[in-house]
Amino acid sequence: MKTRIKFTKSGSLKFVGHLDVMRYFQKAFRRAELEVEYSQGFNPHQLMSFAAPLGVGLTSDGEYLDLQLKASDEPEVMIEKINKTMAEEIQAVGFMVLPEDSKNAMSIVAAADYMVSVKDGYEFMEMKEFMKKFQEFHNRESIVILKKSKKSEKEVDIKPSIYHIGFEREEFCKNIGQIYDKDMKSVADEYENGIKVYMQLATGSANNLKPELVMEAFCQYTGIEYNEFAFQVHRMEVYADLGTEENRRLIALDQMND
Repeated sequence: MKTRIKFTKSGSLKFVGHLDVMRYFQKAFRRAELEVEYSQGFNPHQLMSFAAPLGVGLTSDGEYLDLQLKASDEPEVMIEKINKTMAEEIQAVGFMVLPEDSKNAMSIVAAADYMVSVKDGYEFMEMKEFMKKFQEFHNRESIVILKKSKKSEKEVDIKPSIYHIGFEREEFCKNIGQIYDKDMKSVADEYENGIKVYMQLATGSANNLKPELVMEAFCQYTGIEYNEFAFQVHRMEVYADLGTEENRRLIALDQMND
């Protein structure tokens, strides 16, 4: 039985890396006594995969893992079982049974929504100036950066990988075709300065743009020294693309069997 679990990650657990998060879930599922399926062979392991592993230091409202089960209860019961074994800073918020022919989450990820906030205590421009300059930055025909890898570095235009931007959540949700829920709870950190930007970016194995790279390019554009520790990145949602290269049709991973 294929299932998909949506979970949040916040607080001090944002500093826990992906491999440790995977081990944490394996232990949590055993404590919750879930009927998990295991691989065959000399070293059996739980059959699970994560959609798009979150980087260290990032928080999230919308992380996903796919898990093979022999049997399951109703979604509300499964969520309660899992959360009883979890820390408050990492909690299951969704559970769904998938069609048997569905692809695993990792292979279908195409985009993600992010909120990038400026932390308090760092020198930065005021919100109005930030909005004006970031809009100018995004409006350019191309945004060329020097992208470095372990083996090489090359110039890349990241503009096509920035699908949408916004400065208010309601406006951003409208632009990406999502329903805005003002009562929606979030585990995102809040800062008094209120300086933030929302971005929908290409995400996945074929095309992946990190929000940190966008902010670095923006700082370079404005002549500000980039300080990676001045920004808090929060992932809000992860999507699959059911459309074409010419016409994207993004759908959240917890809506795939609707």
